[in-house]
Amino acid sequence: MITLPEIKHGLDLTESQVMIRDMVREFALAEVAPKAHEIDEHHVFPQDTWKRIVELGLPGIPFSEDVGGAGGDTLSYILAVEEISKVCGSTGLTLAAHVSLGTYPIYAWGDHLKTKYVPDLIAGKYMGAYGLTEPGAGSDSGSTRTTAVDGGSHWVLNGRKCFCTNANFAGTYIVTAVTDKSLGAKGISAFVVPRNTPGFVIEKGEHKLGMRGSDWASLVFEDAKIPKDHLLGPPGEGFKTFMKTLDGGRISIGALSLGIAEGAYECALRYAKEREAFGGTLADLQAVQFKLADMALQIEASRHLVYHAARLKDAGLPYSKEAAMAKLSASETAMKVTYDAIQVYGGYGYSREYPVERMWRDAKLCVIGEGTSEVQRLVISRNILRGA
Repeated sequence: MITLPEIKHGLDLTESQVMIRDMVREFALAEVAPKAHEIDEHHVFPQDTWKRIVELGLPGIPFSEDVGGAGGDTLSYILAVEEISKVCGSTGLTLAAHVSLGTYPIYAWGDHLKTKYVPDLIAGKYMGAYGLTEPGAGSDSGSTRTTAVDGGSHWVLNGRKCFCTNANFAGTYIVTAVTDKSLGAKGISAFVVPRNTPGFVIEKGEHKLGMRGSDWASLVFEDAKIPKDHLLGPPGEGFKTFMKTLDGGRISIGALSLGIAEGAYECALRYAKEREAFGGTLADLQAVQFKLADMALQIEASRHLVYHAARLKDAGLPYSKEAAMAKLSASETAMKVTYDAIQVYGGYGYSREYPVERMWRDAKLCVIGEGTSEVQRLVISRNILRGA
């Protein structure tokens, strides 16, 4: 008898990854889910939930032990974002923005700033935020108008950033600014701005469609003086730095999207099995069965892409195209699945009393943030056309 070697499924997780996933799942169901409706309804950032997230060590998962991290990998962190997002997109976004946007760039390119700020960010002494989007520069991030002028012993920043997640609770802000207008995108640099910087103020953010329990605000710089050594990476490398940051952030948003889609699917599946209609349950109807089948298919395909991109990053391999694919697929899946989940619920799905309408509103951010779906298609097409 010939014994074939065991072939493991491509999505198999390590024991450590399974442990993290299960721990976060238990936490999410017990402590995050009960507050999801309330923080959305009242636009409230759950500070107590964030304290628990810090206590569990989630912000430190993908960072090395020498800065206070857990020495884990990207996929472990992605699993944490996914599990939280199944029950609350706002809380999933809070963690994703803090780790991928507010902490990782300092960890990757901060030199001495890494030891100065990353341990405190991991320990939750304050949150991290990332200021890229401006009133006149969204998808066209190369059109940044915020400027940084060399003041000798310091940099002088002037400009405004908007839609900055975690801004009101952050202690450090990564901000892009033009240091040499003549060089176009190559003249953009990145800076780490401490909260107590003179000339820097925070303005209240706009009311949002979804992710209402996630904090955001605008950053305003009026002759703000930044320490000279708070340049993040070499001068003029800011555009390259935030492009790499967004690559990693797209895996995070892919996980956020995946979680939202899974949460909506699970709600719809449970409801279809329980709701009586036409002499049986909704699940007996072929029209509903096909919706559920499509949901499961789209989620599974997106999960493969998201996990694959995370594993490429962990392996130190190129992953820009794969991150864009993961984010595009998962975010559009989240929109489709949450839409269909509302349809399964019928009139009740339109009600604020059931979570699927909140999930649908939350999902909309996923096809905008970290680069719109259109930008993801641009990134993918550029990669495949140059043979990457």
